[in-house]
Amino acid sequence: MWIPFLNGSSVTRFLEIFQPDMESERIFSLGLDLLLAVLIVTAFWGMSRLARYLMTFWGPRIVRLSKTDLDDRILARITPPIELLVLFVGVYLAIRSLGLPEKILAFSSGLVFVINVMIFCNIAYRAVDELLAWHLRRAEKKSGAGMDAQVAPLVRKVSTVFLACAALFVILKHFNYDILSLVTALGLGSLAIGLAAKDTLSNMISGFTLMIDRPFRIGDRIQLMSGKTGDVVDIGLRSTRIKTPENTLLIIPNAELCNSTVHNIAFPDSRSQGNVTIAVAYGADVDLVKSLLLESTRGDSDILQDPAPQAFFVSFGENAMMMALTFWVEDYTRLFTATDRLNSRILACFEKNGIRIPYPTRRILLEREE
Repeated sequence: MWIPFLNGSSVTRFLEIFQPDMESERIFSLGLDLLLAVLIVTAFWGMSRLARYLMTFWGPRIVRLSKTDLDDRILARITPPIELLVLFVGVYLAIRSLGLPEKILAFSSGLVFVINVMIFCNIAYRAVDELLAWHLRRAEKKSGAGMDAQVAPLVRKVSTVFLACAALFVILKHFNYDILSLVTALGLGSLAIGLAAKDTLSNMISGFTLMIDRPFRIGDRIQLMSGKTGDVVDIGLRSTRIKTPENTLLIIPNAELCNSTVHNIAFPDSRSQGNVTIAVAYGADVDLVKSLLLESTRGDSDILQDPAPQAFFVSFGENAMMMALTFWVEDYTRLFTATDRLNSRILACFEKNGIRIPYPTRRILLEREE
């Protein structure tokens, strides 16, 4: 009986009657979504404040129980970004709770996800940076000298690159990109670059080895296998620069330094031993010569008396007796000038006491045949 009433005009009137109700329901649903999003953001804002309170008030009391100050420093540095991370996690969940169109939802939530990943990487970088600084301070206290200035920047750069690559992979994975193909492409590209620049990579790896193994440091005086001596000016990733006493600069590839013997004059400390070898004529009093050599070392501010200088009768030469004097100076940079003054005093003492330094002589005998 009701079928005749379902004509076109009656359906139109029915839709006109219930159209405002459907619009009201959509507005009401949108209002509920906004209210839920605001509640989520508010709740996570409160959680961020709670996290900050716990990490600033109770955290120091807990980490104070440890023997080192590493955890105290890490806690102080990561507290602000952790508070921000908790807040943005709430923002991300609030955006996901809204009934937004698919494209707008993907863009907005993806943007907040990228921000969260960057904040997390910042937290990891701060922790690694503080750990590195703590390790450098320990090494400085243990060895009495600071590590090379290049070590800390190098490790920071490597950790930054690693964190950036990890963040990139996480972001690409979130947006459903094929990471395997990217890794394969990077691997093939790295292989090609490695084959094309194997010498450069060898020097870079050797430079990293020099910075970690530390056979010498910036400012140390070293002697190479070629006999060249100089002060280390810079240890780079590809080469090491050495300033010679002639004020010239030697640039040596790191791979060559790693595969050769290097004499570090400045290690384990700055003291250095000097030697003076002198010839005296046969017939001279050996004990007197020794005492004169030792007397020549006294009164010089650069020559140490502990360890004390020592004089030796080394050998019998063709024309003279060979004497040797060994002494120590506090700083290896003063060895040359100290040796100069010592030679002058030895010569004056020998002349004063009648000790003759002979010239090389040759005796030629001529025989006449009968």
